[in-house]
Amino acid sequence: FAIVNIKFQKMCPHSSPSERGWKRLYGLDHLRTLAILFVFLYHYSHLFPHPGWTSPIGKFGWTGVDLFFVLSGYLISSQLFEMIKAGRKISFPVFFIKRFFRIIPAYLFVLAIYFCIPYAREWEALAPIWKYISFTQNLGLDLRTQRTFSHAWSLCIEEQFYLALPITLIGLVYFKTIKKAFLLLIALFIFGFMIRFYSYNHLVEPFIDTDGGWSYWYTWIYYPTYCRLDGLLTGVSIAALFVFRPLIKERICQFGNWLLLLSVIVLTGAYFLCMEETSFEASVFGFPLVSFGYGFMLMGAVSPKSIFYKFNSKTTTILATLSYPIYLTHKIVIHITQDQFSKTGIDVNGNLMFLICIITCFIAAWMLNRLIEKPFLRLRDKLLRN
Repeated sequence: FAIVNIKFQKMCPHSSPSERGWKRLYGLDHLRTLAILFVFLYHYSHLFPHPGWTSPIGKFGWTGVDLFFVLSGYLISSQLFEMIKAGRKISFPVFFIKRFFRIIPAYLFVLAIYFCIPYAREWEALAPIWKYISFTQNLGLDLRTQRTFSHAWSLCIEEQFYLALPITLIGLVYFKTIKKAFLLLIALFIFGFMIRFYSYNHLVEPFIDTDGGWSYWYTWIYYPTYCRLDGLLTGVSIAALFVFRPLIKERICQFGNWLLLLSVIVLTGAYFLCMEETSFEASVFGFPLVSFGYGFMLMGAVSPKSIFYKFNSKTTTILATLSYPIYLTHKIVIHITQDQFSKTGIDVNGNLMFLICIITCFIAAWMLNRLIEKPFLRLRDKLLRN
């Protein structure tokens, strides 16, 4: 999720030459940290034994994935838009080499653990391996029979996005319609409303009160790519605005803290709208409202006058760096940690177990980063230099 190096120009348009250069945007580190903490809390408080106080805090944690989507849409499309603006062609080999070495090695390593070590599985049933390898596991995903490593669904959407976005942009440039691309964004937003409206009324509501009816909502509303484009489209829209309309970006950059406040207001509204996640209102209108809220937060985070932009925290930098390996491994680690430490008499529902799980998840993610991610990133850089 937003799995690229968070490095952008530390400036708004028209900044002085002395300010120009590629700097790390700490505001985006804070957002990635928020996103992975939300996801961790949500899964911990909904899927595993947990302290009671984590449930109300983790209830809105499912939106951490939507924040990752907004970040990915913004970061990936910003790079491609900058190339188009500069008149350079989008290079498929370079684009996919970057994505492959950043995502696939760690993903395949964790996938191998799931299939080769049954004890590591947090649940019993896995989807067929071809669905994980082809990144189509999110389509038709039934939690009643394929609940293990279910969180790979978001990676599937990311990979499908990485394939579709450059192809779409190349087509728009070729036919000289890039200036009308905003019409495509609007059409896709509207399509999201329509397909969720149809899916809820015809594929979910008739079965919602039946045994296992909750699974229909996940299969037809929560997991499908065509229902979850709002976050990615929000990120792409912000990137397009900032790259192709620099004067508008300059004005927006003046109101960073106000944008952060606005994001809190919008997300608060989304929290109450989505109080019952499987309701019609949450299903049709909840996802875009959450995405817009995080979109405002993103714009605030990259505005130099905001507190997110100015605040440099080593903690959030580290957690942002480890967010991808944490996401991949946290269910395995929580499951094994609780199983093993409960044998020592530690209460699986207690705060001590929660703290231990945080520590073991951090250690596992750090090891995956050091042993798998970094070596392959060095190999990627070597290939790109050659």
